[in-house]
Amino acid sequence: MTPHRFSRIKKMLATRQPCLTVCMEEVHKPNNISALIRTADAVGVHQLHAVWPSNTKMRALGGTSAGARNWVKLITHETTSDAFCALKKQKMQILVTHLSDSAIDFRELDYTQPTAIILGQEKKGISQEAIEMADQCILIPMVGMVESLNVSVAGALILYEAQRQRKRANMYEKPHSCIPEDERNQIIFECGYPILAKMAQRKGLAVPEFDEQGQIIADPIWWAKLQAATF
Repeated sequence: MTPHRFSRIKKMLATRQPCLTVCMEEVHKPNNISALIRTADAVGVHQLHAVWPSNTKMRALGGTSAGARNWVKLITHETTSDAFCALKKQKMQILVTHLSDSAIDFRELDYTQPTAIILGQEKKGISQEAIEMADQCILIPMVGMVESLNVSVAGALILYEAQRQRKRANMYEKPHSCIPEDERNQIIFECGYPILAKMAQRKGLAVPEFDEQGQIIADPIWWAKLQAATF
């Protein structure tokens, strides 16, 4: 890994927003999933959530690009209630995109608070279960004949409003990342040294540290174990 790439990765990690996320509720079209992951990466989302029953998970991921997925951790849940439980443990306000009498303009919310945005399935939209468990329904005002936007477009609009508010609040200018150091090192290792990271994982080796140039800092025993033949 070059010093330039190491610097880029560190800069990216320093602006990540662990308290902002999206949860895709059974969104299943690979092009929509790819677009949402790319947008999430672009605005600094650290983790993305998805509700996918086990029989649909591989189909949903099958055609998605691996590029942005390397930088945004994807956490999957079997059920909507499992996803909401995980998000509420992080004390996030949970917003669902749903046209209802109680829905408000998505721009009226405070996205500097810990926030999870729930996006519904392409055909059916948000489930009734999600609506009942959410803190607030939000809508994107429209004056045309169609009643909804493509899920990836809707997600992009909301995420960039969140980014706008967070930039205004200087939430991208923190001197230190909110991501724990061990997790940062793991991301740097997996993305900067993918082949070595896979070898280390197979052999149960700890994630190393890095010097100021991004070079691995490890003792001779660690290197010997990494290089040892596996039979």
